[in-house]
Formats: sequence, C-alpha cells, structure tokens
Amino acid sequence: MKKLLFQFDTDAHPSSFDSVVAYDGGADHVIGYGGVTPENVRGLVEGTIFTRAPKDKKNTAIFIGGSNMLAGQALFNTVQKYFFAGFRVSVMLDSNGSNTTAAAAVAKLAGSGNLADKKAVVLAGTGPVGQRAAVMLAQEGAQVTITSRSLKNAEKACAAMKQRFDVDLNAAAAADIEARAAAIADANIVLATGAGGVELLKPEHWIDNPNIELMADANATPPMGIGGTDMMDKGADRHGKIIWGAIGFGALKLSLHRACIAKLFDDNNQVFDAESVFALAKQMA
Repeated sequence: MKKLLFQFDTDAHPSSFDSVVAYDGGADHVIGYGGVTPENVRGLVEGTIFTRAPKDKKNTAIFIGGSNMLAGQALFNTVQKYFFAGFRVSVMLDSNGSNTTAAAAVAKLAGSGNLADKKAVVLAGTGPVGQRAAVMLAQEGAQVTITSRSLKNAEKACAAMKQRFDVDLNAAAAADIEARAAAIADANIVLATGAGGVELLKPEHWIDNPNIELMADANATPPMGIGGTDMMDKGADRHGKIIWGAIGFGALKLSLHRACIAKLFDDNNQVFDAESVFALAKQMA
C-alpha cells in the first residue's frame, strides 16, 4: 500500500522544499494543498481518516507547513480536533522549518557545551526558527533573550511561546547592528536567526568578547548573519568560541526532517511538534 503524505500549507503554494524532503523521507506520494486554514481543513482531514481500514491508516499522514508559524500551529491544533477514537493519522508541524531547523541548531549547541544556566541571545528571534530555538534553549536550562528591531514584536513572540510551552523568555529591542552588539555583551550563547543575507553582527562585535562560548548562525545566504563565521562551520573553534554554521548543522536538519517523515508511517498515532522533534534531534546529534 502506498505511503501518502498530505501537505497542508498555510501559504498560497505548498513548499517545494518540504515536498522534496517528504519524498526523501519515504513518502510514496505527496499531495500538496495551499491556502489551508482551520476554517477549510475539515474536509481534507476527513478524507485522510475515513478512507483506509484501521490497520492501513498508518500509510496516510499529514504534514503542516507554511511561512507563518502561528498560522501553522492553529492549523495543527485544528486538524487534531477532527481525530477521534481510531479515526486519526499521524501529523507533523514544521512551518518554515521552525521545528527541524531550531532543533538541529540547538542540539548541536547542546552537544558542544553546557547550556544550563547560561545566558543565551537569539538575534532576530521573532521568526519561526528563532522562537522555537529560544524555547528549546530555555528547556535546556538557558536564560534566553529574543531580540527584534521592535520591542513590541519581541514581547509578542515571548508571550506566544509562554502560552504554548510555558517557558519564560526575555524580550529586547535591537534596532541596529550596534544595538545587537550591545545585546550580546553578556551572552554565553548567541544564535542568529535573521533573514537570509542580512549581517546582524560584525566580527569585531564578538571576537574579543570573553563571555561568548557558543555561536550558531542559521543564515546560509551571504553575507553571514554573524560576520567572521562560515556557513560550513561544524563546531569550529574561532577565537575561542565554538561555531556552527547553517550548512554545518544543516545536515542534521535534513536528516532529522527525513527521519520525522519516516516515523509518521510507523503507525497512525505519531504527533511531531517541537518537543518530539527536539527529542529526536538530540538522539541523532
């Protein structure tokens, strides 16, 4: 029986990246839908849960993606509300790579040094990856601050993660590169999760900082988010700091994404959100 993955995307067009990884993860066929919302998803969900016998439901699964994590989370929650008794299929949330990218980055940082009781700053952290990475760092015992050009946006992100994960995060405004440099002055861990091709820090902002121990940059588009690092860094020692670049931890991200897809077809009861994705990432790191 064919393994069918239904890709529900909150954007207008299903992500081609997610489709490729879905096939590489073991799906026999990927059926993508764009513009999916909590209001229009019911019929799609019912089509997945009513069509195969109980023993065969493990061969159908749902992947939820899109660029908006809050929209993805709402869709993820709504999809599961239509499950009942044995009428359910496995489901995964990874809006904009939020869970798999964040989990890979934090797992590599955790494997490179102790995170507990350390001060961590997630630069430009209000996007999907930044928010989830902040949560995972906090769950590992770090004291985490999310920065944004707008304090209001940073506070909104912290509040959303508090509501979803019950973790306490700090918000800070860092409207320019000098403000971001000041934000990491006392940090032990720095994770950059800004938009591709935007330099968030220059080399002189971190090279001589005696507090920084670990750094990671999720940007794979030149220039690097953290100047003076390389996207290929794999736990590289630069100026006494351990550095992970986007491609450096990206291999784990892709392996993790594929592994999660494969596990969706183990049975029809799998649920992959931040917690389960991060747990698997730590096993694989």
